[in-house]
Amino acid sequence: MQRTCFCVLLVFVVAVFLTVALVVPAFAGEKGNGAPSGPHYNLNLIGVQKGKTADMTGNNGARIFVPLWGNAKIMLCNSSDSAGPCYGMDFAVLDANGTDGVASFALPEPDPTNSGTSSYSVFARALGTPGGKASMNTCATDPTTGEVVCSMYVLNLDRSNKGFENVTKYLLYIYWDTNGDGLADTRVPLFYDSLQDYFWAYDNSGLKLAQLRFYPGVQTTVPAL
Repeated sequence: MQRTCFCVLLVFVVAVFLTVALVVPAFAGEKGNGAPSGPHYNLNLIGVQKGKTADMTGNNGARIFVPLWGNAKIMLCNSSDSAGPCYGMDFAVLDANGTDGVASFALPEPDPTNSGTSSYSVFARALGTPGGKASMNTCATDPTTGEVVCSMYVLNLDRSNKGFENVTKYLLYIYWDTNGDGLADTRVPLFYDSLQDYFWAYDNSGLKLAQLRFYPGVQTTVPAL
């Protein structure tokens, strides 16, 4: 009788352990690549040697073609703005051809109150032939002066790290030197009304593929400055 009770108790304990293990969220990384588990939107930035000639406006294939060598602007559209042209699109490629210098992408406003905690997060990694690298910088226009302002935090992508890293502070915020002393003194989230015409400046030096993943509901707290 005691042995039977012990076996029943053991089965119960194992069942409880497995139940608890199953309900704990898995954020350690998807298959060890450094990215969280869970729903996300993939965006591939594909470096190509030859420019594309076809019209790719509205060609939402979750990829943007950029020059393999050279620069491109990826204009950003606020899909949270009910008065804007991309309202309700969430994450979407609006113009996939960046080889002519300008592409465009829709994404939601990440931090409307500039609290420093984003409502979603961005992870990135570089793939392709070893040796290629690229940089991404978040920029916008100062409506008062007409000056283009770019963040002092620049995202550098290369093959030295094959895993994903959290790049939210680089791609969803601008860290701005407003007084010209070389130090960031203002933090501005994407689509904050103190700036306008937000875009990512992409400078490619042979990187064939940069992968971006956007995770709705995964918050990131970024530095104040």
